[in-house]
Amino acid sequence: MKLIVVLIILITVTLFFVIDPISQPQNYYDFSDYINYYGINNFCNVISNIPFIIVGLVGLFLNKKQKLNHDNYSTTPVYSLFFLGVFLTGFGSSWFHLNPNNETLVWDRLPMTMGFMALTVGLLSEYFKRELQKQLLYPFIFIGFFSVMYWYFTEKAGRGDLRLYALVQFVPLIIIPAVALTHKSRYTRSLDLIWLLTFYVLAKVAEHYDQAIHQVLGLISGHSLKHLLAAGATYILLRMLLRRKLLCNQSH
Repeated sequence: MKLIVVLIILITVTLFFVIDPISQPQNYYDFSDYINYYGINNFCNVISNIPFIIVGLVGLFLNKKQKLNHDNYSTTPVYSLFFLGVFLTGFGSSWFHLNPNNETLVWDRLPMTMGFMALTVGLLSEYFKRELQKQLLYPFIFIGFFSVMYWYFTEKAGRGDLRLYALVQFVPLIIIPAVALTHKSRYTRSLDLIWLLTFYVLAKVAEHYDQAIHQVLGLISGHSLKHLLAAGATYILLRMLLRRKLLCNQSH
């Protein structure tokens, strides 16, 4: 565990200092689907966030009813924070797509980092030791929030830097498979993580090919499809937490 943490820290710090600052490309806001329906700007990119709200609400409800299988401490409600992040992402992303700019993008990215960091801590604690929730949850969420605000204020200062936010978003994609392949979870259904990661990677691909996908499919753009695929990834996690069991030879 210590070796993995040290390696992640070294890689992160190295990448941060080796890669030049990354500003927000202005063409990021040039989404393919900008049609206005019912007075709603960028209609499809807005309403395609509804699944986030639904999955977030259902996750919060089921967790409150103690239907989800995990061993969160009461002081570190990892999966409540994850589903809260998913729920708020639905609203934050909708707000952003109504009027895409740097200011509204902040409210899209802040809840996403809560979800990324909470999920990372939850899975690390399940593959290593439960106490990691207490050690990592709030520091990780702070780092996630800080990465967004760091980007925003450097952007306002004319020297925008997305490096830290990019690391917050993509380092978990390295950590989770590495840990899952080299360690054993206390719970069943670990293979569901393959589907979760697959859906998320497909979401990023759809985002990148926004216009090309829109031209091929016609009814939906790559960015709207990205929302649906990413929400699908959160649903896969919800289903995993609902159906999995604690392994007989494991204890909390």
